[in-house]
Amino acid sequence: MAKVIVIGGGPAGMMAAIQAADKHEVILVEKNEKLGKKLFITGKGRCNVTNGKDIGDFFEYIPGNPEFLYSSLYTYTNIDVMNFFESLGVKLKVERGERVFPESDKSSDIIKALEKELIKKRVKILTSEDVDDIIIKDHLVTGIKTKNLKVIKGDYFILATGGVSYPQTGSTGKGHELAKIAGHKITHLKPSLVPIEIYEEWGKDLQGLSLKNVELTLKNSKGKKVFNEFGEMLFTHFGISGPIVLSGSRFIDEKEKFKAIINLKPALSSEELDRRIQKDFIKYINKDFKNSLEDLLPSKLIPIIIRLSEIPENKKVNSITKEERKRLVDILQNLTLRVKGLRPIAEAIVTAGGVDVKEVDPSTMKSKLINNLYFTGELLDVDAYTGGYNIQIAFSTGYIAGSMVGEK
Repeated sequence: MAKVIVIGGGPAGMMAAIQAADKHEVILVEKNEKLGKKLFITGKGRCNVTNGKDIGDFFEYIPGNPEFLYSSLYTYTNIDVMNFFESLGVKLKVERGERVFPESDKSSDIIKALEKELIKKRVKILTSEDVDDIIIKDHLVTGIKTKNLKVIKGDYFILATGGVSYPQTGSTGKGHELAKIAGHKITHLKPSLVPIEIYEEWGKDLQGLSLKNVELTLKNSKGKKVFNEFGEMLFTHFGISGPIVLSGSRFIDEKEKFKAIINLKPALSSEELDRRIQKDFIKYINKDFKNSLEDLLPSKLIPIIIRLSEIPENKKVNSITKEERKRLVDILQNLTLRVKGLRPIAEAIVTAGGVDVKEVDPSTMKSKLINNLYFTGELLDVDAYTGGYNIQIAFSTGYIAGSMVGEK
């Protein structure tokens, strides 16, 4: 029986260890004092375990090398993940956007189920063991060395150490260093699914304001549209956040200048919005302009829109001109923010970039350079939007690596 060493006790590592244990002796090595530390905080502590959409639709939500993941996602699908947890006694539920959560809303239930399966499969779990080096001889990994100088030898090695986001959970980029020692190229690491900082000072006045059913468009310095999505967003003390902002952050290159354009009323054409405003103006015909927008906008946003429209706040509604109204419509549908940059990578939900997928076999997750080394999850140069897609990628790549390890 061969000995398989899995480095990293996140979703990819635990799944890889569970699968490998059907044929091999498995040791799971984790730097933290417990398994699944990052998994514990995902989905705001509820663990968005996968997504219920058709697996064929997943690739639209994976901007980072989706074609590399065809084999793993079709081999171990979202249905397989759901069946796996249900078989372990974890009841699941599907929420808005087809997001799948444990019925209990506790990520700890997902982690406990995985731990229970690891124990059942007789996987040896070593926690508080920080891997510092990888030992390579004759183009094969022979062992790993921990910070306390322990050498763990094995026949096959699966790296599942995650990216560089949320370093407090153990994702410090050590896996990329180990991959480099093995001769692998690491593509540029950047934050993905991270809030956006803006220059506009008035954004701070909107801190805490959540907007639903708005449209966000990101344009680069050439005016090219790089991202467009409808949904929810939030103003913060530094800029903007929320689901559509996090997804859009993936397309911002910090070497370029970008603009974020918010359409506050995307369901209406400019003509329809103008008619809607005229209707409100008739209702508030003898009021000041500042008192005419309450039916149209959240109260926190009204002073900002007034300031940007350059219509005097005390101007009577009945004296507002057609040109001023047109300007108001334009601001409501093109509220423009100048992007200052992204929040630090440590605050990102996932890391974009990683082990170059050209050097990894997509059907086995095996290194094309080192014959007994495998890669999984966020360590690879793959990333997806929010909604359970990234955890599904971790489970699918972990499953493939674990089930294919040692196969010729």
